[in-house]
Amino acid sequence: MSKVLVFAGSIRNNSLHRTLARHAAGVFRDAGLEVTLADLRDYPMPLYDGDLEAGAGMPGPAKSFKELVRAHDALVIASPEYNGSFTALLKNAIDWASRPEAGEPPLAVFRGKKAALLSTSPGAGGGSRGLRHLRELLEMIGMQVVGDPLAIPRASQAFDGDGALARQEDRNALAQIATLLAGSPEAPSRLAA
Repeated sequence: MSKVLVFAGSIRNNSLHRTLARHAAGVFRDAGLEVTLADLRDYPMPLYDGDLEAGAGMPGPAKSFKELVRAHDALVIASPEYNGSFTALLKNAIDWASRPEAGEPPLAVFRGKKAALLSTSPGAGGGSRGLRHLRELLEMIGMQVVGDPLAIPRASQAFDGDGALARQEDRNALAQIATLLAGSPEAPSRLAA
């Protein structure tokens, strides 16, 4: 069974991406995956600073997040789009987790693992521009992004009152991602926007 870490690139209380991450975690559990739903609010990290790292080592929350990533086979990231890219919060978490420790090769916690990317936004693009940037970063650090990123447009209509995806095409696309994370052959894809 694949162990999947699901988290949002936002810590805002009413973040649609935290809602999307929670919903995705449930879908992936139902598909038979072992899922951990994490919240970056529980890992408050300073901005990455090489001098801070050299003087005091990796901060405790950054180390804890890195170990959480290490313990999983795949990451599912629900990433907001800020000014056409992904969030500084998410980039900072990846930067800290990427730092090698004694006896560890560079990018050890990421290399060879799978990733799946999700986003939603009020507009027609569904956050797809930010997901392109995030995909490039994850592939550069040695991850395999499975399938097409799921960009869900018209976010105000995307969820029902229970925080589940309201549109069948979005539910189908998320189920396809679960299949890919479980290791099944890739099916024809459907990417919103």
